[in-house]
Amino acid sequence: MTSSTLTRGAAKWALLSLAVGSFGIGMTEFVVMGLLPNIASDLLAPQWASSSEDAIAQAGWLITLYALGVVIGAPTIAGAVAKYPRHRVMIGLALALTVFNALTFLAPTFELVAVSRLLAGLPHGAYFGIGALVAADVLGPGQRAKGVAFVLTGLTVANVVGVPLGTYLGQQVGWRAAFMVVTAIFALATVLIAFFVPEHPGDPQRTLRAELKVFRIGQVWLALGVGAIGFGGFFAVYTYVAPMVTEIAGSPEWTVPIVLVLMGLGMTIGNLVGGHLADVDLKRTLVGGLVGLAVVLTLLALTSEWIWALGLFVFLTGFTASVLSPTIQTRLMDVAQDNQSIAAALNHSALNIGNSLGALLGGVVIAVGWGFIAPAWVGVGLALAGLALALASLASERARGVVLSN
Repeated sequence: MTSSTLTRGAAKWALLSLAVGSFGIGMTEFVVMGLLPNIASDLLAPQWASSSEDAIAQAGWLITLYALGVVIGAPTIAGAVAKYPRHRVMIGLALALTVFNALTFLAPTFELVAVSRLLAGLPHGAYFGIGALVAADVLGPGQRAKGVAFVLTGLTVANVVGVPLGTYLGQQVGWRAAFMVVTAIFALATVLIAFFVPEHPGDPQRTLRAELKVFRIGQVWLALGVGAIGFGGFFAVYTYVAPMVTEIAGSPEWTVPIVLVLMGLGMTIGNLVGGHLADVDLKRTLVGGLVGLAVVLTLLALTSEWIWALGLFVFLTGFTASVLSPTIQTRLMDVAQDNQSIAAALNHSALNIGNSLGALLGGVVIAVGWGFIAPAWVGVGLALAGLALALASLASERARGVVLSN
């Protein structure tokens, strides 16, 4: 059965199968952030004994390496497999995610866990990029965006449910248990995709070389820069939420999952609001979202000693950052011309460069002794740098007389 002949029920099962995989991706990417102290104390025991801050900063490299895996894998894998049947590619990507996440909980040392996180990031962008094309085709004309949104729902739900529960489980049983659950989710997704996602042909004419021509477009680089640098402000804070809650606000460890739920709720609502606002006026939403993120992070840095304020501004950080997510995605697709498939994957590269950059710089300021609130100030700087790039991009368009949507 091809996607064009699916019944309504079969289409829903196909989308649900893809969403299960996106739920797993959201969980594996973000659950590390709430478990950094647990991972550091286990795998970096000598460093932890002498300085917990140094150990946590070093453990932050696990987030950086996963993000680098996404950056490397998104354009290369999406471009290399464009000519193959997409349903088979999705099975292969889900299987790879299963294996690489299993390596994370089986690896005995920090170095091997670090390698597993790099590998686990490789299929991430291609899964979303190709999965978005399959989902759009499953529901057909007039409902394409609805199909893509359904698949991405798995990612947002992971931040509301999967990440907080995984964090709690990791705190109570051991951090490896969270990755055992993630591995089981990907195994389930592999089976569901094999059974319920219909045959979906690739494009035999598309090659990696042809797909990579998108990098010749200057505005694509600027859009990627806005996502990588501006969105990095969000990750500078998200990466170190756990020690902010326990060390800055002085709250017990069990409150960390609650704060993560607030972050997830903010992200979910912000994603929906951002999609609507970007349809109304993309350029104003882009600029306003970056300004809002800088303001919220400033307020978080100034008030984080009070747990209620920390919770409020963590929620608003998730909200403003996720307003930017569909906005940057749409902007990138606007400037990518006819390279839509690789543009979808490149959006995840950009956001995960932001993940890597935010985690890295946040770890640096912690390691030099500036404390756990310093990453919030790093986030302010990154948001403002992203704003400067966005304004430069829009000014360049006006100077050349280019008119894009919104």
